Amino acid sequence: MKDMSTTPPLEVALVHPHPTAQGNHTLSTAARRVCDLKDAEDELNEKIKFLSEFVAAFKDQIHTDILLKPGNNGPPVPAHKALMAIRSEVFRNMLDSDECKAPANDTITLTELNHEELEALLEFLYNGCLAEEKMNRLVYPLSLAADKYHIPYLRKLCERHMLKSLNSSNVLDVLEIADVCAYQALKETALKYIVMNMEEIVFSAAFDSFAIKNPHLSVQITRASLMDAKRLSSNSVS
Repeated sequence: MKDMSTTPPLEVALVHPHPTAQGNHTLSTAARRVCDLKDAEDELNEKIKFLSEFVAAFKDQIHTDILLKPGNNGPPVPAHKALMAIRSEVFRNMLDSDECKAPANDTITLTELNHEELEALLEFLYNGCLAEEKMNRLVYPLSLAADKYHIPYLRKLCERHMLKSLNSSNVLDVLEIADVCAYQALKETALKYIVMNMEEIVFSAAFDSFAIKNPHLSVQITRASLMDAKRLSSNSVS
């Protein structure tokens, strides 16, 4: 009979019913992170609300001090000189001129914009964004305005919007805008897109009017197409 007194004691691992110090630390860290995220969300919402009150000042015409007239003889749009000067160095220089300092001349005409385009530009200057539907319709005139009045953030958003929405029906317009506004990356992308879809685009009615209006771009399209054909020929030979 085996002597039980010599058998080593059985070691049993027990799960402690209470959290360990390490577990408490992990839970505490997770709780702090949740609180930090909630605080960050609340702070962001407060900032958005704070900034939206400035947009309300534009929409409700609170203490506006200048009128902007569109070029199509539409009704003028009230705005605030301070905001225009902050958003655009060109506007600041215009407002600093002697003509604009006189109370009787607190009106600026933006001849290249119609009433809808002017309102959209001002909405962006106040709000920092535009609804997708407005960007789809007005991205070309807004790009030209952003370039003319040196509004870098609007330029960037317009270029990004045209890049992501590029297709066969708008690529010629995009190429023209990219050339005028010096969007180099956008222009190169548009040229590559045209070369890849050469037959569909070049034999369209839109290309006829485009070529008459933009002969230098037509030459660039032809050169890009020839270079691409040469590249493909070299690859097939090798």
